[in-house]
Amino acid sequence: MARIIQNYVLRETAQTWIVTTVVLLAILVSYQFTEVLGDAASAKLPRDAIFRVLGLTSLQLLAVLTPISLFLSILLALGRLYRDSEMVALMACGIGPARLYRSLLGFALLLAAGVSWLSIVVAPAATRSIQDMAAAAQASVGLDVLEAGRFVSLGDTGAVLYAGAVNPDGSLADVFVQRREGDRVQLILARRAWEGERGDDGQRVLRFADGRRYEGEPGSPRFNVMRFAEHGIPYELPSFGPPVRGPEAKPLADLFGSADLADRAELQWRLSTPVTLLMLTLLAVPLSRSAPRQGRYTGVLAGVLVYLIYVNLLSVARVWVEQGEIDARVGVWWVHLLCGGVGLLMVARQHGWPRRLLAR
Repeated sequence: MARIIQNYVLRETAQTWIVTTVVLLAILVSYQFTEVLGDAASAKLPRDAIFRVLGLTSLQLLAVLTPISLFLSILLALGRLYRDSEMVALMACGIGPARLYRSLLGFALLLAAGVSWLSIVVAPAATRSIQDMAAAAQASVGLDVLEAGRFVSLGDTGAVLYAGAVNPDGSLADVFVQRREGDRVQLILARRAWEGERGDDGQRVLRFADGRRYEGEPGSPRFNVMRFAEHGIPYELPSFGPPVRGPEAKPLADLFGSADLADRAELQWRLSTPVTLLMLTLLAVPLSRSAPRQGRYTGVLAGVLVYLIYVNLLSVARVWVEQGEIDARVGVWWVHLLCGGVGLLMVARQHGWPRRLLAR
């Protein structure tokens, strides 16, 4: 009988967890989709890698969402059992908090193992892949990503370009270019411009059609004016170096043994993800308790508040480690100990263990 009841509680929690995770992930991925589209439109990411970036981002989000989705699923599942008086019947059959935790422990440990893999291995690798794709996109950027109606500096050539419109084929319309060579200034006005073939040295050539070129010294009445059918000048767009790897993108081996406080804070943050999941599981069982005719979401509101306090304390502790305000050996672990202590006190208080000890 006890085994059947444990499987029933586990099934209710697992089904709720799947639905909660899918809904939260869909909301966050849809929000990320607009940002990825914007980055692809401005050539910060390759346009053919949009869905790959979304997939990598989803893995990063899943590592963050799993603890809160399990926390909410326990609150919702056990809250329904309390609301429908099923929990009263289970307690009458001898199902106490120890049985409830036994039902959830295996599932929580399985998710904690998955979250550890996502947080420690997958998420940093996904960050590195996205950074590499962004660097490759910026290195191959061309005139087709220039925005109409804005002045753009063409690298270190001292030239400034303005285009009234960008055509679908990537060419520019109603183009203005100013170049400065010593005391002399060159102005080019053209109806159309496009990127010509690159030379053997990889230098780019900007070609103009149907325009005029003005050259002279500012303030002098003597300017050379030349009409042309086609004209070209070398140019370069701003160059981007290799991506700078922050602590969030470093492999686990680089974080271990590092004396940098940011690396140590990042290491503790990654290791904290599965611990957070287990601590939230401990808190969820007493928080889900409610009167039979109370609303199903009564405990959820309190649970969300507890989660926000917990996560904010972790974030503050991480910043303190990065800034050296707290010993790195203490790090963020005091927050987990505080949360575990509060959870144990709540379980003991709700089930009358202090009164039983005093009575004895």
